[in-house]
Amino acid sequence: MTDTRAATTMAISLCGDAAVRVAVDGDDTDQVWTAVHRLAGWLNHGGIHPTVTAVPTYDAVLVEFDPYYTTGEEIASLIRSWDTAAPAGESGAAGGGVIGGVIDVPVLFGGEAGPDLEWVADVVGHPVPKIIDLVCAGEPLIRCLGGPAASAMMDGPGFGLPIPRLATPRLRVPPGAVSVAGRQTVIGPVAAPSGWRQIGRTPLDILRTDTDTVVPYRPGDRVRFLPIDETGYAELLGTPMRYRHDD
Repeated sequence: MTDTRAATTMAISLCGDAAVRVAVDGDDTDQVWTAVHRLAGWLNHGGIHPTVTAVPTYDAVLVEFDPYYTTGEEIASLIRSWDTAAPAGESGAAGGGVIGGVIDVPVLFGGEAGPDLEWVADVVGHPVPKIIDLVCAGEPLIRCLGGPAASAMMDGPGFGLPIPRLATPRLRVPPGAVSVAGRQTVIGPVAAPSGWRQIGRTPLDILRTDTDTVVPYRPGDRVRFLPIDETGYAELLGTPMRYRHDD
């Protein structure tokens, strides 16, 4: 097993009187991401204090705590003693809880559902069908949840080059939009402004208003995009998003 501790370093800084930021650095982006999410999992399971919550991203963790019970200096000291190397036999990037399931996401590409698809094809230098094939190839990893409303931010398709954002963001992108920018792909659960290039839209209902989880995915899950036509979109409209093997 790779020694994550030897390959990554941590830098901790105070963020006001109720949070610290832990930035992880290393040459291997996957090792950095793994260390970040293992740390967040450890903290969110009460690793150092029951009042601590952690929000992981690609390469950093925002650690929030109740200053009535502890201090940023104490939290930072405890985090520095944490072993970034995953124990032998451990599966999952965050100590047995990050690497998850696979979610099949049907997508209607192009047209009103994906107004930027042809533009992306021109930039990449491939015909539209090839762009769709690249998006639907493999099962990209959800790296973190971003705004708004816990959007699924994941590895992008194998386009071979980063995709520029819109010069002027759209004021409203519909829920279920599948968009690309840089070397990433995002699925947006709610209608919101966005400067990402929208290439398609899923008919699945993503946002959960009746549970504490908000969305049916988490970092470490994988996504499989499946192309559908307008008839398929209409048939699936409003179907709850779920893991592949859920009933």
